[in-house]
Amino acid sequence: MYKYNQTDQTIIDERVAQFKGQTERFLNGEIPEDHFRTLRLMNGLYVQTHAPMLRVAGPYGLLSSKQLRKLAHIARTYDKGYCHFTTRQNIQYNWPELSKVPEILAELATVQMHAIQTSGNCMRNTTTDHLAGICTDEIADPRPYCEIIRQWTSFHPEFAYLPRKFKIAVTGATRDRAATQFHDIGLHLIKNSAGELGFKVFVGGGLGRTPVIGQVIKEFLELKHILSYLEAIVRIYNLYGRRDNKYKARIKILVKEEGLAKITEQVEAEWLKIKDELEVSNERIQEIKAHFIPPAYEANAKNDQSYAEHLSANAEFAAWAKHNTVEHKIPGYRAVFVSLKAPEIPPGDITDAQLDAVADLADQYSFGLIRSTHRQNILLADVKQSDIFPLWQALSALNLATPNMGTVTDIICCPGLDFCSLANASSIDVTKEINLALDNLDYIHDLGDIKVNFSGCMNGCAHQSVGHIGILGVDKKGVEWYQITLGGSSENEAAIGERLGPSVAKHEITSAILNILDVYIKRRLDPDETFLNTVKRIGLEPFKEQVYATH
Repeated sequence: MYKYNQTDQTIIDERVAQFKGQTERFLNGEIPEDHFRTLRLMNGLYVQTHAPMLRVAGPYGLLSSKQLRKLAHIARTYDKGYCHFTTRQNIQYNWPELSKVPEILAELATVQMHAIQTSGNCMRNTTTDHLAGICTDEIADPRPYCEIIRQWTSFHPEFAYLPRKFKIAVTGATRDRAATQFHDIGLHLIKNSAGELGFKVFVGGGLGRTPVIGQVIKEFLELKHILSYLEAIVRIYNLYGRRDNKYKARIKILVKEEGLAKITEQVEAEWLKIKDELEVSNERIQEIKAHFIPPAYEANAKNDQSYAEHLSANAEFAAWAKHNTVEHKIPGYRAVFVSLKAPEIPPGDITDAQLDAVADLADQYSFGLIRSTHRQNILLADVKQSDIFPLWQALSALNLATPNMGTVTDIICCPGLDFCSLANASSIDVTKEINLALDNLDYIHDLGDIKVNFSGCMNGCAHQSVGHIGILGVDKKGVEWYQITLGGSSENEAAIGERLGPSVAKHEITSAILNILDVYIKRRLDPDETFLNTVKRIGLEPFKEQVYATH
């Protein structure tokens, strides 16, 4: 992973000192609240229902065990003993005291972490595939390019006050696991007909109140032009993006209103002016790539027989391994998901003790590295097959081994009314109710790949628009109701879910989900037909009939 140089560290330390002074002056009444709002957002600090919320950057989802232990220490010392992993590979604390936030930022700086540009109208944390560098379908490792983008976006003087927030995602695999088509800019590493590596560039994607699938603005961009082309896009957005209405200020609205052809023409014209001055040399690319060399894999790991023996001898272990481990490009290794989706736990939450324990397990089994995923789980990416059984035993003892990756109970869930001041409805308690109703593992495993995304308001932090089943909390005169959509996807064949019908009351949402699953089981062609394919084939009407039959 990338290691700070002295310049990086100095910049972060200076920002910590700067915000400490700003916070002290605000608390002393020397800075008005509206002015301080801008300053705190630059440093990842929100004001929520009960307390401030601090969002910590997790650059492209990669963390060291040392950093994980620091996150545990902060949870223990400054919060209520836990933190929360988000869909954008960041980490959130829900209960810090405002006066203590500068201390937290100082602690983070000691392990090369910060909260800069995790909020506000700026370029946010660049995200990528959580299986980057290890997956079998990879064309090229996207992480070096994510780091090049991270350095370019950090403290960019021209783009500190954009019309709205701006998000970039990069993937290097044939399968899109980074939802790139729902970002302001999505980058796909591809090879052209000559075998040269470059980027296919998508623009204008986004979720929230107005979900939009991004469009291709550049079929092939040479690697050396990555920053100049991104800069050209963001410049055009900064110049012409709407500032009169925050709900229409994202680049997706600009592309929709102006048309892709016009935006492309403007971007290309701007790019011609700056492409030479922002060219990224091959030497620079190689310098960054040197931070992402593969770990010291053991050549004889592929000779292990114990993993197969444990699979045969232990059905519980075999079920967990089937769902919570995936193939690795190095024979004898697998990637292991650490589930943050135990039925009784809010999705994405992890305690300080669990963080410390996972850091120890990462040191023991996965080269001291941890990754966060887009579905609010974490990953140990480089585990020898011979170590997977003892790792499972350790994770089981920590309540981090629920075998539900890719199942209906691996629900993405926002904080909802429990924490968020923007929410219309609660989500954590309803998610728990759904999970407990689906606690039969044989049943949920039989259902196959079903992605349920649950947001408490139209801002869509849990990406309900692209869930196979999407749930959106709405307010009806102070009463919580829930809209349901079906058929969404954030992968290669990106799709926005279609609304099933009228919203349902809070006490009916769990039974509605069970009815949807019942229709799927009865109408699928065979157990191999996925939920998404069944929805595409039979449409919404059979689901409507059963869900609303008793309403």
